[in-house]
Amino acid sequence: MAWLGEMTAWHWLALGVLLMVVEVMAPGFIFLWLGISAVVTGLVLAAVAIPWEAQLVLFAVLSVVASVAGRRWLAARRRPSDHPTLNRRGDDIVETCHTLDEATSRGRGQVRIGDSVWRLRVRPDGSDLPAGARVRVVRVEGSTLVVEDSG
Repeated sequence: MAWLGEMTAWHWLALGVLLMVVEVMAPGFIFLWLGISAVVTGLVLAAVAIPWEAQLVLFAVLSVVASVAGRRWLAARRRPSDHPTLNRRGDDIVETCHTLDEATSRGRGQVRIGDSVWRLRVRPDGSDLPAGARVRVVRVEGSTLVVEDSG
């Protein structure tokens, strides 16, 4: 730990640049904030001589503040998607009606929608429905459609 006492402003600045380069290589918006914190710590150390313990505390506090502020800034800049259900295929079929090819058993079964076969669960009481029954998709739970008799 003796080397910590020899940290200069240049060390902090180099660490900050290195962390920002890591951010470019592995984007995730965490190393950017740590890099900014290291650069600011280096600038403070260039202006005022402070012991290594205070340098570490300053870096830690700046890292937390920069990470929280950065996440809030990114969240504020996030625009609504023009395809909000892109990776949630089931959300596109909520409130649609379909015909069962096979009867359900113990309130569970399958339904063909387009070129996909979905597992389903009948709500509210889980009663069985015959083949040819019309069902309405109420919601999606994971990869299972929750349906109710619509007919």
